[in-house]
Amino acid sequence: MLNWLDNGGGNSENASSGFHSLQLDIVGFLAILGEASVKANAQVSTLSRFSLLPRLLPAPQALIRTSRPERLKPDTGKVIGARSGGIRDFINHIAHLVHSIDPLPAYAVRCERISKPDLTSTVSAATWGPLAWLSLLGTTMSAALLGLSIGRNDGFALLATILLSLLSTLIGFGSRWNLTLMRRKSNRRVPPDNIIINYPHGAFLVVKCDENIARELYWHPEECQYTFGDTTYRIISLIGTITLMFGVICLGNSSLPLQIAFAAAYMILNAAYWVVAALPPQWHWDLSCYKVKREPYEGGEAHENFTQALWKAIAITQSVEWVKIGQIAPVSEAWKAWVDMAEEVVWKERGRLETEGLGGDGSDDKKGGKLPFWDAEQALTNLLNPDQAAKNV
Repeated sequence: MLNWLDNGGGNSENASSGFHSLQLDIVGFLAILGEASVKANAQVSTLSRFSLLPRLLPAPQALIRTSRPERLKPDTGKVIGARSGGIRDFINHIAHLVHSIDPLPAYAVRCERISKPDLTSTVSAATWGPLAWLSLLGTTMSAALLGLSIGRNDGFALLATILLSLLSTLIGFGSRWNLTLMRRKSNRRVPPDNIIINYPHGAFLVVKCDENIARELYWHPEECQYTFGDTTYRIISLIGTITLMFGVICLGNSSLPLQIAFAAAYMILNAAYWVVAALPPQWHWDLSCYKVKREPYEGGEAHENFTQALWKAIAITQSVEWVKIGQIAPVSEAWKAWVDMAEEVVWKERGRLETEGLGGDGSDDKKGGKLPFWDAEQALTNLLNPDQAAKNV
C-alpha cells in the first residue's frame, strides 16, 4: 500500500526529469471551480433522487451552505386578485415557471386558463431532466476514475475518487427536501377568480382559475420541508467540508496521469453544468399536474403602450377594482377619471357580452373573445389636455 502512495505509484527515478517533472498540483482547483453554474439549479437538483448518487461534482462547496432556503426564490412582478382583492408584490417561483414558458414582451396582454385535473398530484423535479443526466455523467466519471486508479495502483487517486464521489451523496442527504404547496382546508364553495399579474415591463397576464389553484400558486409561498433538521444539517456540512479538503489534498498527491484524467473529467463536467445552467428552468421541473390553455381575445396580445395594455386587461377581467387595489395606474386626477370611465364602459357592455357568450367568462377560440370598443388612448389624452380636447369638439 505504501508503494501506492509513493507519488501515486510513479517512477521515482524519472520524477525529476522529462514528462514526470511536469507538476499539475493546480488540478485540485478544478474540483472547486464552476460554482455559479452549480448554484443556478442547486435547489431543484437536491429535490431529485439522483442527487444521492455518488459522483464527481464540480464546485461541491456551492451546495455546502451554512443555512438552507426555506422558500423558493420569487420573481419580480405584482399579483392581484380581481375578486378577492388579494395582492402580492412578487410572483411565486412555481407560478412563474408555469407562465413563463413563452415570455410576454413589453405591453403585451395574455389570458390563460389553468386547471388541475388530478388534485392529488403535485410539482416535482423532472425525473429524466437535464440534471438527472448530469448526475449520471458524474457517476460515470467516478466509476472510470475508480477503475483507472486501481489499474495504476494509485492510492491517492483512489482515495480522492472515493472521497469526492461520496461527498456528493453526503450533500444530497443533508439537503434532501420536499416541496409543499399550500392547499385549502375549507370546503366552502368559492367562485372562480381572475388573477392579474403585472410585470415590470408593462405586460399583463390574466389567469382564470379556481380558489385551490390560486392558493397553491399565487397566494402562499412554496415551502421547502427538509428531511433533516438544522443541527443535523450543520454536522453533515462540517463533515462534507472536511471530506472536500482531504479529497483535494489526495488529488494533489496523485500521479500525473491520474491528475490529467481528473482534470479532463472536471473540465467536461464544468462545461456540461454550464450548458445546463443556461437551459430554461422549466426543463428541470415536472409541471405536468397543471394544464394551461391560452384564451384568445380580439386585438391580439401585442400593444404599443401601457394605456392600451391596461385597458385590454380591464376589459378582459371586466373590473377596475384590481387597478385601484394594486395601484397599477398613476394617481393623478386625470388617471383616476380615466379609470372611472373605463369602469363605466365595462359595465355598459357587460350585459351584451354575456348575452352573446363571448368575452364574458371565457373567449371564443375561433374568432377571439369580444371586448367592448373604447378609444382608451384618446380618452386619456382628452383628460390630460382638456383645453385641446375642447378645441376638437
